[in-house]
Amino acid sequence: MLKRLFSSSTDHPLADVKEARRVLTELATREPAIGIEEAATWLESMAADEGFKLEQRLDVALQLDEVAAAHSRRLAREYLTAPRLGRSQEMKLWQENHGFWVALIQVYELCLAAFEAKAKGADDIKPRLPLLHCRLLNAFEARLKWEQFRYGPIDGRLWQSAGRIYLSAVANKIALKGVQLYSTVVGETHVEREYLRLLVFQASAMNNLMPLEIEIAERLIAHFLPRFVFTDQVRPDNVHWVDAAKPLPPTRLAKLPEITPTLRFFNAGAALEAVAELRARVEQTGEAPADLALGGQYSVRALVGVFDHLVSNWAPKPPMRSHARHPVKSRLAVVYGLDNITTRLVGAPSGIEPESWVVDDVSVGGMGAQVQIGVRDWIRIGVLLGLQPDGGNNWLLAVVRRFTRESDRQGSVGVETLGKTPRAITADSAGLRTDVILLESAIEAGSIVRVVMPINAWEDRVAMTFAHEGRTARLQPLKLVETGPDYVIGSYTVTSLD
Repeated sequence: MLKRLFSSSTDHPLADVKEARRVLTELATREPAIGIEEAATWLESMAADEGFKLEQRLDVALQLDEVAAAHSRRLAREYLTAPRLGRSQEMKLWQENHGFWVALIQVYELCLAAFEAKAKGADDIKPRLPLLHCRLLNAFEARLKWEQFRYGPIDGRLWQSAGRIYLSAVANKIALKGVQLYSTVVGETHVEREYLRLLVFQASAMNNLMPLEIEIAERLIAHFLPRFVFTDQVRPDNVHWVDAAKPLPPTRLAKLPEITPTLRFFNAGAALEAVAELRARVEQTGEAPADLALGGQYSVRALVGVFDHLVSNWAPKPPMRSHARHPVKSRLAVVYGLDNITTRLVGAPSGIEPESWVVDDVSVGGMGAQVQIGVRDWIRIGVLLGLQPDGGNNWLLAVVRRFTRESDRQGSVGVETLGKTPRAITADSAGLRTDVILLESAIEAGSIVRVVMPINAWEDRVAMTFAHEGRTARLQPLKLVETGPDYVIGSYTVTSLD
């Protein structure tokens, strides 16, 4: 069987059975970064070599996928959790992972196209068609996740390609055929479920989450997916729709689209109730249950935040803005990072020149802007911003809440205003002097104020004092409000003002 399978008209190393075994064995023991880069290179060379037999190409691709997918999972953890990963190192990790999934998709699509064209050997791969379709959709979902880690851009053709795979499975009557996705994955999946997983991921507004939260959300989607409803029927409980034949992402059902044979609908079904139950359990016990496969340990705060985000985007009614937005066209000077903002607030010279953003709309609570993405490429969800309106002298404090990369050089940003009169002060916490930013302008005994400080400066039992208008303000910590890349925000009670 192996001799017949690996006998071909190519001299590609993976066309030789012994060499293929050696390569796959070595790949499995490589360091993840090296292994996934080598796997992508092998896949690219396979895609360019027309001498492979169809069954042979598919067999080798499936095995490369099995080995390299494990490396990708490990690298994702490094990408998301490594402390202060440099931009160049971060970009290299991203390129290696994204490049692997792109190369894998290309080889799988070649196999599927050859089968549909009834090429020689098409009948030989028919028993593995359900696995091929599932692996292809899984690769699309992995590619989409890595693209969302950088907030796009997302090519609309992804949706048409994924839809074509799903429709192919429907046409071949294998859309509900159960398969084990990988040897290390417990349980079965099927093509329809993998397609739905991709759709739900996109419908969950990942451009509002930080990369680590995107990873958590993906795991939770997989956990709750069996409770979702996916149908081709027009029903009153439908929440999202997609046309599998068009290059369009899934969309909320504001009005009924044109009815076509390739139209599909989905809603969260019983998943909403299950999320609420799990959220309550996590808050009560302080940890995630053992049967929830999250791939890592996360704080209750992080889990609850993602639970709430998913429920908001899966609910029948879409998330509502807190304040109405009004279209404008104006410019902002923008600096980022706690140290740079503090420097601007005290009027000291700064080594970083402000960037210029064009504001599209404003509201009481924030604004949307078009941005040029520079070589530093620093924009991320949760980044602290100092904003100065065009022609003004005052600085606002804000945080990035939404980011979509529309191209390599252009993006769309949504920011929340944290304070309109932020003030840089030097506070004393049990003898430790720290530069912080006070968000509230009015300070009086008994009031509650928010303080932005370096990430290691928060102490939940240590009071903070600082000079205020010739008097000494004493603040008692209440709770940690938010954690960002280089800062935390704590709320305090003003216990005295002497």
